[in-house]
Amino acid sequence: MIYNLFIDESGDHGLSNLNLSFPVFLLCGIVISSADYETLRKSFNKIKEDIWHNSHVIFHSRDIRKCEKEFKYLFDLELKKQFYEKLDHVISNTNYTIISSAIKKEAYIVRYGKISDDVYEISLSFIIERTVFYLDTLMDKIERVNIIIEKRGKKEDRKLQEHFQRILSRGTAYISSARLKAYNLNIQFKAKTQNINGLQLADLIAYPIARYVLEPDRLNPSFEVFKSKFYGKGGKRYGLKIFP
Repeated sequence: MIYNLFIDESGDHGLSNLNLSFPVFLLCGIVISSADYETLRKSFNKIKEDIWHNSHVIFHSRDIRKCEKEFKYLFDLELKKQFYEKLDHVISNTNYTIISSAIKKEAYIVRYGKISDDVYEISLSFIIERTVFYLDTLMDKIERVNIIIEKRGKKEDRKLQEHFQRILSRGTAYISSARLKAYNLNIQFKAKTQNINGLQLADLIAYPIARYVLEPDRLNPSFEVFKSKFYGKGGKRYGLKIFP
């Protein structure tokens, strides 16, 4: 069995210019088997065909919320209602597991300063660790785990690739290098234009999680749709790491 870990972000990973209205960086991972991913891919494409008659539409959280680009049609309230009902049904009923990591920037800066480790790299380490913990609980014989991340730029992607190789060669505080390598982890960088539905699911889910981290008591209907999908055990939500 092959598993995929699709990863997308919400918020800016920089620390120098803090956005006080959104002082969080969140990395959202979607762990899904190759068979379940095929179901997701077809389901998302069907929504695109039903609404836009075009499977090349790329679901992007910000554009959907703002009704921009292809999503300007969502100003039609009836069409918007149909779209969200179809989307929520797929997000709620597809088989996948969420493993995410949030960095609360203000608390992080107070503790570690602005010139510190890359928060993207820290979040990726957390997600990889907890993905291994989760995979260890499965009965499947896992041949390979593909980590798929949206391209950010040559310099950023190279830096992240180097960080990933360090994790593989040294392990982490909780997982040995041998244990990581046993899952045949590899990392791939894909462009948004490649229309990867797994990355689009991660993007759609990342923002509501970030909002939940910032304001856990605020009404958050999107979060309610998928909150049962977090990796958890014994009533604890291990699929949401909040740091520090």
